Amino acid sequence: AVHVVESGGGSVQPGGSLKLSCVASGDTVSAYCMMWFRQVPGQERAKVARIDSAGTEYIDAVKGRFTISTDNTKNTLYLQMDNLRPDDTAMYYCAADNWGCPGVNSDGSPYGYWGQGTQVTVAS
Repeated sequence: AVHVVESGGGSVQPGGSLKLSCVASGDTVSAYCMMWFRQVPGQERAKVARIDSAGTEYIDAVKGRFTISTDNTKNTLYLQMDNLRPDDTAMYYCAADNWGCPGVNSDGSPYGYWGQGTQVTVAS
């Protein structure tokens, strides 16, 4: 099993940038489907981006602004977020799975291996 810990969140003005990191231990990220999710109060966790052996995928709302990547030498997942907008404000979670990809069940409970989250706030 893999253990993941996120960092890099914070407060930034609209148009600014942040880079989230997710350090993995216990296994290698290259063997997993790695994803970033985000959640705002009162809503379910929603996927933001995915990276695995098949490539990368983004939701439409972040295409062209966010970049997901991994550094296998550091066993770390990243999310570079540029041109941030107020509606990007959320708790951001790193998640991994090696039996398919991590996700959220219909009752809102997550499956896979998840971190504790890091808060991103975009405001003037």
